[in-house]
Amino acid sequence: MRVALFGVSILFFGMAALGTSASFAQSGWFWQNPLPQGNSVFAAAALDARTVVAVGDVGTIVRTDDGGATWTLQSSGTDNPLYGVSFVDANTGTAVGDFGIILRTDDGGTTWTPQSSGTTNALLAVSFVDANTGTAVGDVGTILRTDDGGATWTSQSSRTIYYLRGVSFVDANTGTAVGAYGTILRTDDGGATWTPQSSGTTNPLLAVSFVDANTGTAVGDRGGSPSSPILRTTDGGATWTPQSSGTTLTLFGVSFADADTGTAVGGFGTILHTTNGGATWTLQSSGTANDLSGVSFVDANTGTAVGGFGTIVRTDDGATWTLQSRWWTTQSLLAVSLGDAKTGTAVGEDGTILRTDDGGASWTLQSSGTTQLLLGVSFVDAKTGTAVGVDGTILRTDDGGATWSPQSSGTNNPLYGVSFVDANTGTAVGVDGTILRTDDGGATWTPQSSGTTNALVAVSFVDANTGTAVGWYGTIVRTDDGGATWTPQSSGTTNALLAVSFVDANTGTAVGWYGTIVRTDDGGATWTPQSSGTTRWLQGVSFADAKTGTALGDLGTILRTDDGGATWTLQSSGTIRILLGVSFVNANIGTAVGLYGAILRTTTGGQ
Repeated sequence: MRVALFGVSILFFGMAALGTSASFAQSGWFWQNPLPQGNSVFAAAALDARTVVAVGDVGTIVRTDDGGATWTLQSSGTDNPLYGVSFVDANTGTAVGDFGIILRTDDGGTTWTPQSSGTTNALLAVSFVDANTGTAVGDVGTILRTDDGGATWTSQSSRTIYYLRGVSFVDANTGTAVGAYGTILRTDDGGATWTPQSSGTTNPLLAVSFVDANTGTAVGDRGGSPSSPILRTTDGGATWTPQSSGTTLTLFGVSFADADTGTAVGGFGTILHTTNGGATWTLQSSGTANDLSGVSFVDANTGTAVGGFGTIVRTDDGATWTLQSRWWTTQSLLAVSLGDAKTGTAVGEDGTILRTDDGGASWTLQSSGTTQLLLGVSFVDAKTGTAVGVDGTILRTDDGGATWSPQSSGTNNPLYGVSFVDANTGTAVGVDGTILRTDDGGATWTPQSSGTTNALVAVSFVDANTGTAVGWYGTIVRTDDGGATWTPQSSGTTNALLAVSFVDANTGTAVGWYGTIVRTDDGGATWTPQSSGTTRWLQGVSFADAKTGTALGDLGTILRTDDGGATWTLQSSGTIRILLGVSFVNANIGTAVGLYGAILRTTTGGQ
């Protein structure tokens, strides 16, 4: 559910998490929470007990060669979702995804090379039986075949317009595809002909696993049925027999190691296991409430399942599962403030406060003493900071967050933004044009007259006297006397302005709805619109100097300028999460935060 809270758009969701370590390239923007990364992962290919490759949203490809102790992000060359992956050995693999994308590697993923699929339909699954021979399936009944390692892909006739979501080949000739409305197709001639089989259900079938030409299992969505479908065949699909899943949740993936031993995964972390060919299925504890979308086993005991928000779980005994993905927090983060290159604080949902003293290599949860949503934070050095939030919440620390003390704001209005210029002097803004000022480090907060009843969402001060607040309906107000008077300025837009950043008394930038960016070089006497190149909401902005700034927002949008906004360049964030806050300490070093605990870092200006 998306909740518009004046200038802040957030999705609320809770997740459980623990985990292990990860490795990744330190260029551009890279993940710091969760690890190894936070995009949903849709499919996995376990190559042996130590080697697994998984693919997912925003072109994500991750690989482990040590059983998941460490995961390495690989460059796929695409930002489009990848839905399926198949490896025949440690080096040779194929991934497929949206818009007919097919990627091939012959070096274990060091390089991925695009192949021409001849279609723009989404490809949802792929199955290779050797380095040359593979089949991909997808939307609108798409089936593609290669016999030369993907140098050429040939379309095959499925005789259906329904999407095909799963495919499993046991040799070059024998394969089964499953999809919408209980569709099951079988080939015994390498796809020259595909024959429909009777599944006995109209529910979507989302995955299939065969261990030999005769023995296979398909799983899917329960539709209107009392439980999710599991179908079993021991005669090559001449007959499919329903099995009791024991769950009403959708099953997205299935993997059998042999005719008897198999695992199915699905919604809300569901894992089902059988050791008798599905005669009985036993629920196992996954340790996560996130959807699990794919699963792959290399033997009866060793398997990996992947899913939502970068979730990875592993078993080495076929019975107990260990979470390999790691979260410092799963709460949405709405604001971040860096004290210097090493120290930073992020705040958000349920009173969450996270602190780093090592440039984000690790983040520590701090006790805020509140469960209120925290919307803004400002640090003036490594030790001294203030956070604000709903219900007039104001928290102060003078020891880097070891302790946070509540302060009396004198209001119950939500406070969205805060800006301090030194340990004593700060301003907070919020609903109904609320402006509060302190000159004694928050011991007392004094209301000021903003001259507006519009919500003020963000504020930026450059010294004790000079500051600008922005908000709803394009509102901009300015003070040059520490807030004794606030003067309205014309922004030239009625779109909500959600963030503002000034680097000196004259030079500032505000961003907001529908890609709005406005700039001033004369202290706000005039505000000039700039072309952002996007219509997505921009939720945060941070300038390191008059020329160099970063704006971010919906669907992982990150924009960079090095010429004061004359041009803005889209950068790859590596995610489609909504990003809500950003802070740079210089032109290169910055941190972005967003939904579901997302933390991204750059040490190269995002390049």
